[in-house]
Amino acid sequence: MELSIGEMLVVALVIVVLFGPDKIPSIARELGQGVRKMKGAMEDIKTEIMKEADNPISDIKKEIDKVKQTVTDINPLNDVQKQIEDMKNSVNPMDQNVADTSSPAPEKTTNTIAHTETEQIVATTEKKVDPLSDEHVGPVSR
Repeated sequence: MELSIGEMLVVALVIVVLFGPDKIPSIARELGQGVRKMKGAMEDIKTEIMKEADNPISDIKKEIDKVKQTVTDINPLNDVQKQIEDMKNSVNPMDQNVADTSSPAPEKTTNTIAHTETEQIVATTEKKVDPLSDEHVGPVSR
């Protein structure tokens, strides 16, 4: 809505005729105050709208932070590291048991010597040999 210079002169002339030259300054003053109040009210409304618009954004940011924290907590790498630590801890008591048994052993008797020889024989017979290797004794299909 644009007013040309001619249209503005017509509006000014109508105002002078209707209100008279004595009342124009007071009308202009009151009109200026009204415009200022309207601008202030617009700023207040704008501020309230921005506050309300800002709250969902901050809520969304909080939700994003919660999701990031959950992802960090559920990270599979953390689970694997925890399992490795558990395995290390379960091996450490075994190391202590080995250290406890490495203390001076009682003298070997013939019974214990025979037992260890039997374990060695079983260990060598349980040794797995590839059926295609030269060490294998028995039928071979090549």
